[in-house]
Amino acid sequence: MGIFRVNYKKQTDEQLVRLMGKGDERAFDEVYQRYGSKLAYYFTRKLKHDKEKGEDFMHDLFAKLIDRPELFDPNRSFKTWIYSVANNMCINEYKKMAVRSNTNNGISSDLQVAGNSQPIEEQLNEKNFSTDLEKAISKLEDKHREVFVMRHIDGLSVKEVAEIMDINEGTVKSRLFYATKKIAGVLQMYNPINEE
Repeated sequence: MGIFRVNYKKQTDEQLVRLMGKGDERAFDEVYQRYGSKLAYYFTRKLKHDKEKGEDFMHDLFAKLIDRPELFDPNRSFKTWIYSVANNMCINEYKKMAVRSNTNNGISSDLQVAGNSQPIEEQLNEKNFSTDLEKAISKLEDKHREVFVMRHIDGLSVKEVAEIMDINEGTVKSRLFYATKKIAGVLQMYNPINEE
């Protein structure tokens, strides 16, 4: 029995992954605690707000990490590496979704009519804005959409986006500027200044 106990809370992500490679389950538990809910949210946002699918993708990603911790590149930060893997999983899913895409009848099932204290006009305005924002984002070129979503929806820094996408920070900023300008143009009807 060793004299020294590992304080998992104080270990870096990279140290924890090395311990996982040696079969340390508590190291995995700590990584899961740090990233599980964040990645589930990330997947949910990127996969059309499908919470169940987001959870499934997060579990799939952690299953891959358990099975093959050696896939982690120790020359990179774990955070940017795991988000890169998550991003690639989403890109693959987008391709699958495009193949099996179908249209709905245009009636939204998530608009609440009863039991909500918010006036129906406000619900509709918020729903319309969200729908229009999603449409505007979906019409961006892939390279612009990816950086916009990672920066403004997933809350990653410009530096983290650059590492995940394997591009330089200047390119990220340029793509963000383009995407923001394009989206702002499409959504200018929601600008309160225009209501006067």
